[in-house]
Amino acid sequence: MIARISGTIIQATEKYIIVECSGLGYRVFVTAETVVKKTIGDDVTLWTTHIVREDSQDLYGFETTTDQDLFELLLGVSGIGPKSALGVMNVATIGTIARAVANNDVSYLTKISGIGRKTAEKILIELRDKLPTIHYEGLETSGDVLDALIALGYTESKSRDVLRGISSELDTQARIREALRLLNNK
Repeated sequence: MIARISGTIIQATEKYIIVECSGLGYRVFVTAETVVKKTIGDDVTLWTTHIVREDSQDLYGFETTTDQDLFELLLGVSGIGPKSALGVMNVATIGTIARAVANNDVSYLTKISGIGRKTAEKILIELRDKLPTIHYEGLETSGDVLDALIALGYTESKSRDVLRGISSELDTQARIREALRLLNNK
């Protein structure tokens, strides 16, 4: 199993990047956010999940182990394959998914391409007890702050980027003020 990969990005597409590592090029499927943040020539280190099937072997890469944990939890849901799991992660943050699960919000998950009502209900049921086992910082306020920034017209990806640099020790209002200050200075 390939658990982690470090190297230089030599090609990037909408769905994957190719990482050159010791003279070999590895195709690693990543989230859209990762593709946007990285460019050809960048050094990258990704935690990977190696999926071996009868007709293929694919690598799925994540910048954090928390993202990888979520991906693997989604894979455990009946009817969710690796492409669908990445699709969920492309549309929603961990905080958003956790809130959808906590609020039993089927409608949010059905907005994701390829996820119907029955599959969304399976995700909610199967992740209800498992999602709290993922440890992540600032979830309780990150989702609220992200929602507020999106409501103010900022894109989700820009908002997420800004939130990564803001201390999770701050309360929700302070995080929103700091995020707005950073977004307006860009």
